[in-house]
Amino acid sequence: MRKKNILGSAERPRLAARRALKNISAQLIDDAAGRTLAAASTVGKKAVKQGGNIAAAKVIGKLIAERALAKGIKRVVFDRGASLYHGRIKALAEAAREGGLEF
Repeated sequence: MRKKNILGSAERPRLAARRALKNISAQLIDDAAGRTLAAASTVGKKAVKQGGNIAAAKVIGKLIAERALAKGIKRVVFDRGASLYHGRIKALAEAAREGGLEF
């Protein structure tokens, strides 16, 4: 559940961060077209095997930034979902900023 409606567009997609106990993931979403533009996760076929800790969040943040820049996306809207901005979510956001994303 979100407290606000955060929407992404083609020019400024939504960077949705999701955390679970053992995993963390991030997606760049164009809500206008209903498409996922890029994704990075510690789960799945193209997964980064790190687990769900802060170190994994930093790796996922840098990876999503690299994938976004490869597609020509520099500015995003950060969506933390129902998670508080600390710990793994904060580490992911800071790593994405260091990787070159602006939000």
